[in-house]
Amino acid sequence: MRKLKLIWDFKGPAGQKTAEHHLIHLKEYIEMNNLAITITGVETLSDMHSLAFLVVDEADMKPIRDRLKPHRGQVYSDA
Repeated sequence: MRKLKLIWDFKGPAGQKTAEHHLIHLKEYIEMNNLAITITGVETLSDMHSLAFLVVDEADMKPIRDRLKPHRGQVYSDA
């Protein structure tokens, strides 16, 4: 089954800290809803752009997307 990476972008000088904080809330959501999501994280693209993300099975994406409203998504590849 295809996996999708749901992404929340944070820009500006506080982007890294905001992404790290947002990840805390994503993990809380996963735990509260007993979801089998194990791939989450923060990526820093530049000193002015960071992102928080989680990876879901495509079949499970719509309710999570509708509830959490990510900024964008892409097909996930662990390679």
